[in-house]
Amino acid sequence: MIDNYLLEYLVTFTKVQTLAKTAAELNVTQPTVTRGMQRLEEEFGVKLFDRQPNRITLTPTGKLAAKLVTKLLQDNQTLVTTVRNYDQTNRVVKVACSAPGPRILAEQLRGQISRPLQIWPKLMPPDQLLDGLRSRQFSMIISSREIQSDQVESIFLGQERLFVNLDQFMYLANQRSVTFKELRGISFVVLSDIGPWRKIVSDHIPDAKFLYQTDYDALRELTKYTNFPFFTTNITSEHGAEDYHIGDRVTLPITDPAATMTFYATYLKDQRDRLQPLIKDFTTNWPQ
Repeated sequence: MIDNYLLEYLVTFTKVQTLAKTAAELNVTQPTVTRGMQRLEEEFGVKLFDRQPNRITLTPTGKLAAKLVTKLLQDNQTLVTTVRNYDQTNRVVKVACSAPGPRILAEQLRGQISRPLQIWPKLMPPDQLLDGLRSRQFSMIISSREIQSDQVESIFLGQERLFVNLDQFMYLANQRSVTFKELRGISFVVLSDIGPWRKIVSDHIPDAKFLYQTDYDALRELTKYTNFPFFTTNITSEHGAEDYHIGDRVTLPITDPAATMTFYATYLKDQRDRLQPLIKDFTTNWPQ
C-alpha cells in the first residue's frame, strides 16, 4: 500500500508544477520531495515523470495516476467526514432548513422535547441540504422539495401560508384577503434571510419595493415607528417569532397559490425509526 504522503506529493506537484513549489507547499525540503517522487515510481512500477535538465514533468501515465490519486484522496477525506458526521448525528439529531418558518418551529420544539436537537443556524437551498444529508452532516432536512430514492425519503410536515400586515388606514385593509397583484407598487420592509420566500414575493408582486433588513431589531423598529407593510406566516405568527408592531395593522392572507409552500422532512432511510418521534412532534405542532 502506498503511503498517503507520497500520493500528496504527486497531487501537489500536479497543481504547482515544480519541485520547489511542491516542497514549499508541503513544508518539506526539495530533496525530500525528489526522493518521494522516486519512491512513488518504484511503488507503481512505471515511469511517472519525464526528467530533463532543470525541469520535471508528468508523463501521460503520470497524468493518469495524478488524476486517479486526486480522486482517491478526495474520497478518503469524504469517507472520514461521513464517518465522523455519522457518529455525531447518532448522538445528536441535527436539523437544517431551507426556510425560516420550519426553523422557527424547530427552535420551539427544542425547548419542549427531551432528545438532543441541534439546529443549523443558516438557511440553505435544497441541493446543499441534500448534499449535507448524504454526507450525514445533517440527520434531517426540511425543505419544499419532496425526494424519494433508494436511500432517501420525504414525509409531509405541513404548509406555510403567507400573510401581509397592512396599516389599518390603507384601502386594502378593508378586505378579508388580498392577492399579490393587489399589492403592486407598495413598499415593504422585509428580513433579508427568508429563504425561498424572497424570490416568491419579488417575482409575484408587480413594481413593489423591498427594503431588506439584515438586522432583526432594525426591522422591528421600522414596523413600530413607520407604516410600512410587512409579511408574516401562519408559523411565525403562531409562535410569536416576529414580534413586530401589529397593534394598528390588519393581517390579511394572500390567496395566490404561490403564497402557500408545502414542506417535507427528508432523511436517510436507515434513520427512519430514529427520527419518527421527532417528525411526529413537527406534524403535531405545525400551525394550521
